[in-house]
Amino acid sequence: MTRESWGSRAGFILAAAGSAVGLGNLWRFPWMTAENGGAAFLVLYLGIILLVGVPGLLGELVIGRRARNSPVGALRDLADSRGWGIVGHLPVLTNLFLLSFYSVVGGWVLRYLLDAILGTPITEPGAYFDSVAFGLEAVGFHVLFILLTGLIVVGGIRRGIERATKLMMPAIIVLLVGIAIYAGQLPGAAAGYDFFLQPNITYLRSNFVDVLLAAGGQALFTLSIGAGTMLTYASYLDDDRSLPADGTTIAILNTAVGVLAGLVVLPLLFALVGNAGTSGPGALFVSLTGAFGTLPAPAGRGLAITFFAVVALAALSSSISMLEIPVSFLVDEHGWTRRRATTVLLGVFLLTGAVNALEPAVFGFIADTLVNLLLTAGLTVFLLFAGWVLGADAIAEFERGAGPLARRTSGAWLLAIGILLPLFLLFTLFSGALGAADVAVPHHWVILATAGTALVAFLGLRHARSVV
Repeated sequence: MTRESWGSRAGFILAAAGSAVGLGNLWRFPWMTAENGGAAFLVLYLGIILLVGVPGLLGELVIGRRARNSPVGALRDLADSRGWGIVGHLPVLTNLFLLSFYSVVGGWVLRYLLDAILGTPITEPGAYFDSVAFGLEAVGFHVLFILLTGLIVVGGIRRGIERATKLMMPAIIVLLVGIAIYAGQLPGAAAGYDFFLQPNITYLRSNFVDVLLAAGGQALFTLSIGAGTMLTYASYLDDDRSLPADGTTIAILNTAVGVLAGLVVLPLLFALVGNAGTSGPGALFVSLTGAFGTLPAPAGRGLAITFFAVVALAALSSSISMLEIPVSFLVDEHGWTRRRATTVLLGVFLLTGAVNALEPAVFGFIADTLVNLLLTAGLTVFLLFAGWVLGADAIAEFERGAGPLARRTSGAWLLAIGILLPLFLLFTLFSGALGAADVAVPHHWVILATAGTALVAFLGLRHARSVV
C-alpha cells in the first residue's frame, strides 16, 4: 500500500499547528491561566514552550520522518526491537483517552454554538452548564462531534486533513484577531490585560511547583507532543523539508494563538464580569456565556456565534489529529484500509466518549490528571529514544534539508533532548503522579528519584551512537 504524503509545506504546517491550537488554547489555556495566577502562569508556560516544547517537538518530528511509520512501527523498526514496539503503543493509548474526553468538550462547543445561533436565552449560565454538560444530551452532541471528526479523517491526508486545516486555521486567526480588537475597546478590559501580562512575583514564589506543573502539562497538551501526533504527521513529510524551521514555525503559531486567546477571554471577562470568571472545565462556557449575556442582544448574540464558531473550528483541527494516530496504527501495522480503520475507531470512541459524557468523575480524572501524566511519559520516551537509541542518526535527520544554523545547533539540541529535558520531564512526571495520589513527599526525594531513574535509563540505553 502506497503511503500518503502532504501536498505542500503550508499544508503540513497548518495541519500540525491546527493540531496544537485546538481546545488546548481556547478552552484549557484561559482556565489554567485563571487558576494559576494569570501572568505568573504565562511566564512559566512561555519558558517551557521555548526550552522544552520546541526541542521536544523536533524530537518527535525527527523520529517520525526517519521511520515513516506510526509510533508503534517507528520505535520498533528504528530500534529493531519488539520491546520498543510495545512501548510505542503508549501514544496510541494516550490518544484513546485524549479523544474520549475531548469529544465531549467538542460536543459542549457545538451545543453552545447552536444555542447562540438560535438565540437560546441563558439567564443562569452556571446552572445551565451543569444541566447540559453531562447526561444523554451531552452524549448526543459528543456523537455529532466525533462523526464530524471521522468525516474529515476518512478523506485521507491531502483530501481530508490538509484541505480542512487550510480552511480552518486562517479562519481561526482572523476571527480571534477581530474579537481581540473588540474586547480591547470595552471599559474595564485593562484589568484583564494587567492580570494576564503583569506577573505577580510573590504569587509565583509561593506557588512555584504547582504553577510549574500546570504550565508544563499545558505546554505539552497544547503543542500536541507526547501523544505521537507530531511523529505521525512528520511520517508523511518529504526529505527536503527543514524540520527545525517547520517545528519552530508550528510552535510560534501555536503559542501566538494561545496568547491571542488569553487577550480575548480575560479582557472580555474583566470588562463584562469584573474578574477572571469561574475556573475549571466549565470556565469558557459559564463565565463567557454570562459575559455575552450582559451585552445588548444583537451584539451579545453575534459575539457568541463568532466566538463559539472559532472554538468549534479549533476543536476539530485538533480532534482529527487525535483520531489520525490510531488510524495510522491500524493502516501501517495491520494493513487496514483508511475507511475501515476510521469506521471501527469511530465505534470505539462513540462508546468511550459516552462514558465520559455520562460520568463527570471519569471525565475529570482523565482531562485533568491522566492525560497530563501520559503526555509527560510519552514525551520522555520519545526524547530518550531520539537521544540514546537514534543518537547520531537523529542528528543526521535533524540536519537533513536544514540550513547552516540548524547544523551548528544540532549537537546542543541532541544533548538537550537526551539529558536535560528527560530530567525535567521525569521530575514533572513523579511530582504529578504523587500529587494525583495525594501523597506529600519532600521535593529533594522527588529529585533523588528523578536522578536515579534517569541514571538507570541512560546506562541501560547507552551504546556507540548515543547522545554521549
